[in-house]
Amino acid sequence: MNTGSDHGTHESATAGPEVRATDGPDAQEAPHVSKAPAFIKANRSLHLSWQVGVFVVGLAVIGAGVAMLVLPGPGWVAIFAGLAIWATEFAWAHLVLRWTKRKVSEAAQKALDPKVRRRNIILTSVGLAIAGALIGFYLWKYGLTLPWNLKDQ
Repeated sequence: MNTGSDHGTHESATAGPEVRATDGPDAQEAPHVSKAPAFIKANRSLHLSWQVGVFVVGLAVIGAGVAMLVLPGPGWVAIFAGLAIWATEFAWAHLVLRWTKRKVSEAAQKALDPKVRRRNIILTSVGLAIAGALIGFYLWKYGLTLPWNLKDQ
């Protein structure tokens, strides 16, 4: 099974990464190489068990992140951390992490656009005005009775 993590370990030192015209700004990046220590990479069965361990740890972190999406905690941070753990050993995870970083950077730049910021401020203001009107109507209709002012029923 070729995971791509040992891509650069058996090639000569003069062989460079394949560069395509469509790779974009990351085209000069070196091929993905396993971050395992040399003595682990030297033994195939030890390297495979290292990869299984990295996969299990990354899966546990991603699973915790998915759970934290509905529970209290930094869910997305944990999911990206699990993906980064996988990216230390698997080429496909490295590519997914690089794509994710690019998309997050693009979204951050888009959020800083003055038109988008103005639209977000307007939508937030309208939402707060509607929520204030609904709360005001409820208080006008039913009043505000604090829990310590309740009479015995």
